[in-house]
Amino acid sequence: MIKLATLFSGIGAIEQALIRMHIDYEIVFACDNGEIDIKFDVENEKEEIIKKKNKIEKKTYVDNLYASLSKKKNYVKESYMANYPINVNDFHLDVRLLDGRDYEGEVDLLVGGSPCQSFSSVGFQGGLEDARGTLFYDYARIIKEVNPKVFIYENVRGLTTHDGGKTWDKIKDIFMNTLHYKIAEPKVLNASDFGIPQTRRRLFVIGIREDLDVKTFEYPEGKGVEALPFFMQDLLEDNCAYNPNDFNYYFDNNGYIKIKPNPGKPNKKYILTPKVRDYVLKSGTKKFKTSIETDMKIARTLLKTMTQHHRAGVDNYITVGYDKKGQKIIRSLTDREALRLMGFPDSFKIVVSSAQIFRQAGNSIVVDVMIAIMKNLIKTNVFDV
Repeated sequence: MIKLATLFSGIGAIEQALIRMHIDYEIVFACDNGEIDIKFDVENEKEEIIKKKNKIEKKTYVDNLYASLSKKKNYVKESYMANYPINVNDFHLDVRLLDGRDYEGEVDLLVGGSPCQSFSSVGFQGGLEDARGTLFYDYARIIKEVNPKVFIYENVRGLTTHDGGKTWDKIKDIFMNTLHYKIAEPKVLNASDFGIPQTRRRLFVIGIREDLDVKTFEYPEGKGVEALPFFMQDLLEDNCAYNPNDFNYYFDNNGYIKIKPNPGKPNKKYILTPKVRDYVLKSGTKKFKTSIETDMKIARTLLKTMTQHHRAGVDNYITVGYDKKGQKIIRSLTDREALRLMGFPDSFKIVVSSAQIFRQAGNSIVVDVMIAIMKNLIKTNVFDV
């Protein structure tokens, strides 16, 4: 069994990977504020947290803080709690106020990313202290306090060149020399190389604790787009209807995606009005030009802003017919299709609005990429599975 913890947890890509791989796992804790931005004195609140006797008192204090400063719902928490076996007392709202010492020695695998922020260019000798004021500081602090066997750090592909390379230099220094983890140099992995018809490049860093005598980790090699088992059109609801009682998009015993061709009718609410259609199909302006290609075989990168109707060269649009004037009738992806393009099963429970699911899918890691990483991590013999 793998004891799992996640930061910036999202809707559970690593959890879905373990499920599809038939690996027993236990969620020790998860942490995600659902993009609720509240203002408070971080250092003062940390001091208050330290005074609390146990993790329940700490969590209650943070929950009350959020409730007092924002009336927004944490939709990520709603999706996560509906789909995974986690004690509500172990879902936390703010990485900055999470005391990892409450979970010391309980975690095998820690997964998550953090927003890419530059660090001070003045010196690199302060270790973790140099990263204060950034969310990466808290990501690294949690690693130090929890002391997992392995961490998987995911970020945008430009991380290594951000701020002239200084950001990655600091992150690497902290991972290796402050936290004492053996680091596999960052590698950008593209979802379309791992069985999902979406161009989605993300950078991954794998860290294994120095004291563990295990094999060296090697990143998985993708098979390339030529080996894709299907294209975006194959998993659209037009061709693979969503049926909650008999899934047409499912996984075989080896965790591979299978599709049963079965024509369906997506909800008409996803069809663009003529006015919106005309906007998204414009090729741009005198100073800005973009593609107006729709019906992509390999989807463009799914964004959390999918509902905002960007130009066709940014989002994914599908032709559903033509009007009396011979103009295209197009629609956006449905929420279920967005989840499919991230490797999530049709059994994933949608308990929030379509707009929220689009945000959550656009923020997630592709499950199939996580599966490929986990297969290679298991080869190192770092886990008891």
